[in-house]
Amino acid sequence: MKIDFVIGAMQGGGAERVVSLLSNHFAENGHQVRVITFYGKDAYDLHPKVKRIRFHKKSIINYASFRGFFSLLVFYFKKRNRPEYISTHIGMVGYATILPAKIYGIKSVVSVHLNHLHLPSTLSIKFLWHVLFRFPNAITVLTKFDLPFFKKINPNTVVMENPCSFIINENVPQEREKTIMAVGNLDRYAHKGFDNLLDIVYEVFKTNPDWNLNIVGGGETGMAELKKKVQKLGIQNQVRFSGFRKDVKEIMAKSEIYLLTSRYEGLPMVLIEAMSQKMACIAYDCVSGPSEIIDDGKNGILVSNQNKEEMIQKLGELMGNEKMRASLKANATKSLDKFSLHTVGEKWERLLYSL
Repeated sequence: MKIDFVIGAMQGGGAERVVSLLSNHFAENGHQVRVITFYGKDAYDLHPKVKRIRFHKKSIINYASFRGFFSLLVFYFKKRNRPEYISTHIGMVGYATILPAKIYGIKSVVSVHLNHLHLPSTLSIKFLWHVLFRFPNAITVLTKFDLPFFKKINPNTVVMENPCSFIINENVPQEREKTIMAVGNLDRYAHKGFDNLLDIVYEVFKTNPDWNLNIVGGGETGMAELKKKVQKLGIQNQVRFSGFRKDVKEIMAKSEIYLLTSRYEGLPMVLIEAMSQKMACIAYDCVSGPSEIIDDGKNGILVSNQNKEEMIQKLGELMGNEKMRASLKANATKSLDKFSLHTVGEKWERLLYSL
């Protein structure tokens, strides 16, 4: 099949990582794949057979999705440029793809990467969802939580999990660094709850001075703000900012605890990746995502959404209980089959062939 994956940019982020994984999977399986973007630099490696198309030239209309609409309208005007399928990632990019797909008779799938409650209720989003989302051949959402909402708009809405690219690591070292790890775009620190994360570790470090925190992720503005807070709390000797890294898997394999403090998620890919490296995972039970990955008390710990006091208590207990950590780590990989790239990739192929 010929498939175009379209996203605003391929900069660091969960949706961008998903596009890189899926495009590589399809290319490796003999399909003709292109990845189309409208701005930014690439943060992820693509298979040599994946063709990159960049409509990055600015114009009078610089809003990427609308600029992308005109770029795709012109590009697909020539029949030889048209794919069989357009896979759109991050809902707002639908402004660039949905109408050109409809005009030129290209089958279209739009993927929503956040739950519907935590996107701003603006006129542009309402129009996108309640008008334009009726046109694609399918909509994909990350969890069962979003399924009823989008099915009312487009009956062919399906749950499509994020794939985990990391090979399950059965040979992680028994002795790991006493490190709490968090990963995410620092410029989105409010979304990721990194401001609260620092308050939480400040409290647990009082009784655990031999532990440290490693925050992995790019974002100069966010990093500056978070570093100010670290200085204010006086925990600069126990907090490390590693920036954007391509060796996240290796860092996870050496670290003991993964902590997710997000205020909202779609399906947190990084939590799946941490479990694949047998980390002891603890997360806020935010809407939505963590509860579809973690079975509380068995393969991880769920904490009442944004209950900082409970998180401090349970994180402290986890840090002090090696036996509990060992049990969570041992069970972490047992529920990850449905998130494997092979499983999710085949599910995507079945969806596209069914349209």
